[in-house]
Amino acid sequence: MPGAVLLKASAFAAPRIFRAQRPRPTRAQHSRMISMSTTLIIPGLRSSGPTHWQTWLERRVSGSIRVSQSNWNDPHLPDWAARVRREIVRIDGPIFLAAHSFGALAAVQAASDHAERISGALLVAPADPEHFGVAEFLPTTRLTFPTIVVASVNDPWLSFASASHWARLWGADLINLGEAGHINSEAGFGPWPEGLALIERLRRAAEFRLASERLAAWNLSQARQSREQQTRHGGAMRRQGFGRQRSMLDQRDIGGAAALLRAAGWSVQRPTANIAGGKITTPL
Repeated sequence: MPGAVLLKASAFAAPRIFRAQRPRPTRAQHSRMISMSTTLIIPGLRSSGPTHWQTWLERRVSGSIRVSQSNWNDPHLPDWAARVRREIVRIDGPIFLAAHSFGALAAVQAASDHAERISGALLVAPADPEHFGVAEFLPTTRLTFPTIVVASVNDPWLSFASASHWARLWGADLINLGEAGHINSEAGFGPWPEGLALIERLRRAAEFRLASERLAAWNLSQARQSREQQTRHGGAMRRQGFGRQRSMLDQRDIGGAAALLRAAGWSVQRPTANIAGGKITTPL
């Protein structure tokens, strides 16, 4: 016989690609990022004097900046909110807000436009938006950053029912100080360790949120890499299966060709086929 034809199923092994895995950020790294934050002190009408809790807080929280207004006696929300926005835009890194009275309204209005920059907001004794005719200019949906509203049951500038209403709209935690008036220096709120503790509470919440977001991003990256590896591995398996399928098709083709030759009058002998390990050796 003049020779033989060798048919062999080909196998293609996909290369394994290893990528360097970025380590998950540690809690210490998250803490350092939050510790480099800025706290905007946003007073209300007539600003906050030397005996006010905001002034006390400003001296104790590193990275604090007081937002100044062009006219402390004119509660014009667009102007006040614009001053807060200006500070938000010029600051790098996480930002916390510590606002009082009408300053709380300006803080919420400005922060809602730059929510991605805000890590938390402490709104103490907000002024009544209805009284100042600015309710329609304030957000009425949940704020996307941790928020705490502190109110009292005898605040002359905002009823507790109204404070509860706005806290619910903003998705804020509501703290009731009882009969604490307007929660200012006249009501006895100079040094206020509880207020400092609330700022620290917001910092911890921001730290947890940042850690959760980065962990979720890290897990997503790992899942994507795993899917890519599985896709490459599955492709290699399919290619190997295709080779084996071609081998089986070749065997059927040879048998069919022999039947056609016999039907045409040819004398065809059964070949001595050596089929092993995916190889088919057929003499012609």
